[in-house]
Amino acid sequence: MGSSFTTEAAQRNGHDNEGAEITAPSRGPAGAAGAAAGAAAGAGASATRSLGRVARAIAGAVSSRIPAADLDERDPDYIRDNLPWMWLLCTLYFRAEVRGLDNVPERGGVLLVGNHSGGNVTPDTSVFTLAFSAYFGVERAFYQLAHNLVLSMPGLAPLRKYGTVAASPQNAELALRSGAALLVYPGGDWEAHRPSSDRNKVDFAGRHGFVRLALDQDVPIVPVVSIGGQETALFLSRGDALARALRLDRLFRLKVLPISLALPWGLNVGDMLGHFPLPAKIVSEVLPPIHLRETFGPDPDVDAVYEYVTATMQDALDALAFERRLPVLG
Repeated sequence: MGSSFTTEAAQRNGHDNEGAEITAPSRGPAGAAGAAAGAAAGAGASATRSLGRVARAIAGAVSSRIPAADLDERDPDYIRDNLPWMWLLCTLYFRAEVRGLDNVPERGGVLLVGNHSGGNVTPDTSVFTLAFSAYFGVERAFYQLAHNLVLSMPGLAPLRKYGTVAASPQNAELALRSGAALLVYPGGDWEAHRPSSDRNKVDFAGRHGFVRLALDQDVPIVPVVSIGGQETALFLSRGDALARALRLDRLFRLKVLPISLALPWGLNVGDMLGHFPLPAKIVSEVLPPIHLRETFGPDPDVDAVYEYVTATMQDALDALAFERRLPVLG
């Protein structure tokens, strides 16, 4: 970038230095080739800078749309009014089944830790929200953490009325300190876009933050395992190498640029507009609470807790997969 800047400055000021050498008339084939290569390199660098400016502008626009966490935005009346259509969607279309809700403590802060499926359309979240609200009543405070891009997309503002807040340590702590139940997906977009061949795999990508959160706030971890969401489309690849090449991880905290076959798009790259999910049967199971200091002692090892929680969830997911006869049909 420094060389390009020097060249441009020299051309503006008429100096006979590096810029003059590049822009001077070429002599012979070698000179012509060098001039062409220099022009191509300059054009490529200029295009890269332009794309970078566009990407940064988009990232800034997205960041400006992310609302500050406000727990009061959760609207029990709105949730109550929308329960009927949620019931129709979850019961008739996804034939949903949720087990073990009695494992959720009836009061106090609790960290619900789930595996994440379905790409940018996550039916297991809707299924669990419906079941939790019907079981405990809409008045019980229940929040869900979501990626910044989800909350910044036009048309998804109503999610905040269900208790969805941007995923951050500050928002998570705020919810738990209020005595609410908080649902987190440590695997995030990495897990939600895993290939269909790994549909029955818990993959948190080594993210331990949920363990530290539970320890800091002294709340139990309640694992929530779901199956079926990764059958709502054919997920081909996470596209993590492509995301790194486009710097999406730095600009948008996106580790993936997934590639899938999904309705109505056919080949779906990025899943930015979502997709029409196949009517896969969704089954969720809530596991018994894990009281960390009771189970691991007064000073639990974070790695040991992580391994225990993920192994427990994987065992439960394997059991759900064993029950399943066919993909989509359940």
